[in-house]
Amino acid sequence: MAKKICSTVFLCLMVLAIYLPILILAVYSFTDSANIGTIHGFSVQNYITLFTKPELTQMISGTLLLAAGASVLATILGTLGAVGVFYAGKPGKLLIGSLNQVPVVNADVVTGFSVCILMIGVLGVDKSTFIPLVVGHVVLSAPFVYLAVVPKLKQMDNSLYEAAMDLGASPAAALRKVVIPQIMPGILSGFMLAFTLSLDDYFITSYTKPATFDTISTYVVNATKGSQTDIKTALWALSTIIFVVVVLAVILMNVVDDRNMKKAGAEDEKKKKM
Repeated sequence: MAKKICSTVFLCLMVLAIYLPILILAVYSFTDSANIGTIHGFSVQNYITLFTKPELTQMISGTLLLAAGASVLATILGTLGAVGVFYAGKPGKLLIGSLNQVPVVNADVVTGFSVCILMIGVLGVDKSTFIPLVVGHVVLSAPFVYLAVVPKLKQMDNSLYEAAMDLGASPAAALRKVVIPQIMPGILSGFMLAFTLSLDDYFITSYTKPATFDTISTYVVNATKGSQTDIKTALWALSTIIFVVVVLAVILMNVVDDRNMKKAGAEDEKKKKM
């Protein structure tokens, strides 16, 4: 009994440590306070500033566009890599699997600096083209997509792919109509993870972005050093919105997964009765 109580208390303390700072920030985003510490009157001015100030709206739209584009590329590359390695020989699986771990455990600052040297110093690509920035975000995200897709490949019924090939389907058609639908949850999870990583990244972005372009992460760092109070407090509102959107997305994904599992269980029960 004591062990259960200690486990519950520890879990509550961990959850409190993780979410309490975010909740405090959310509360202050609905006040007219200029600093954390004293709460003044209720206000939605921070949200009005967030969606009406041109530099903030441009920064947010640019960040979302970058995250979406880099995530799509990373999802395509990560999924194709995972499928290719899954059907490769054992030596290839071990080699690619090990190489994929390097960007995952490597520090972002090392990855960003390396991409900067390669793209700008060696290949001579201009930062203003956004190519180094997109490449950096894809390099960051693709390994995580790979890790999200591989477990789904191991769980799928591979006999369906072989049956499609036996019935005359080309490898591309079998991949598109048989394999992809089975691993789609992993692909979606990989895309969401890649999108989040791109949205959050600071080091790679700071090394590879054009001088006149800012993402949310780089803008926040620069804004906290400035003296524009309305910008700082508007970023509290932005943080709150991001948190709420993430929570809703996680809830939606869990609900969809739960429904799919129930549907699959019902179909299995129906097959057993037949």
